[in-house]
Amino acid sequence: MNKKILLFLISLCFSPCFPQQQSQYTQYMYNTMSINPGYIGTRGVPSVFGMYRAQWVGLDGAPETANFSIQSPITANGQGVGLSIINDKIGPSSETVLSIGYSRPIQLSESLTMSLGVSFSIDFLQVDFNKLNVYDPDDPLLTGVLSEVSPNIGAGVYFYSDKWYLGVSVPQILETQFYDDVKISVASQKMHFYAMGGYVFKLNENIHFKPAAMIKAINGAPLAVDLSANFLFMDKLTLGLAYRWDATVSGMAGFQINSSLNIGYAYDYDVTNIGNYNGGSHEIFLRFDLFTKRQYRITTPRFF
Repeated sequence: MNKKILLFLISLCFSPCFPQQQSQYTQYMYNTMSINPGYIGTRGVPSVFGMYRAQWVGLDGAPETANFSIQSPITANGQGVGLSIINDKIGPSSETVLSIGYSRPIQLSESLTMSLGVSFSIDFLQVDFNKLNVYDPDDPLLTGVLSEVSPNIGAGVYFYSDKWYLGVSVPQILETQFYDDVKISVASQKMHFYAMGGYVFKLNENIHFKPAAMIKAINGAPLAVDLSANFLFMDKLTLGLAYRWDATVSGMAGFQINSSLNIGYAYDYDVTNIGNYNGGSHEIFLRFDLFTKRQYRITTPRFF
């Protein structure tokens, strides 16, 4: 059964009939830069972020994602630059995306800012057909390694205040196809449209509540909707739940260790049939903010 599921996953990724998905995250509200370049620099401090996600644990060839990024404001009015590296592995494929981005804020009112962002990325895709367990190991169509490189651009707009945010973005605008004329194989990349938003409610001096939502639209795939609800206690402990429509339910926890370091963890349980064949998905992140006690300032609470 595991082999059948793996072959199904591979067909989703490399059949020309299905789009190749970009990385998905349960804790997207802490990793907004990878989705929307307009977010770059909006934290007001240089920030280093790292995340690791193991999806469908126990299933052979299941997806794994590693994400590293660094961003910082570079001017007094908040213009920002950022660098991110994302590595996705699933079955015999490994995809690494190197991206640099820039954002420019526009003050719309005393409390509301609009940030416009652009990004440029290079996508390195490698498929090792030798990792497949095939009936005929000498089949020339299922041996060797496919390596392709593709550039791309992205754009996004991000509105935010101390209490809420709203963003719309397309991280990769160009639709490309990786084609191997020897193996007659095609791996497609489609545009992903993202819309996301959240609001922070102050329940009392010690508890803040933030509902959030993200919608992802891709041509040829069902609409993906993520809903989450987080509570921040004493500006230290975060607990929450999330639901990905018709896919997973998740539990989230985070802790602000000090003014600079934040750690978070999420566990996803699949509500679809594939949940019968894996141990769920695990996701952990670390975020480190620099110079929080000097020339820069972070508004509390920072859910986003």
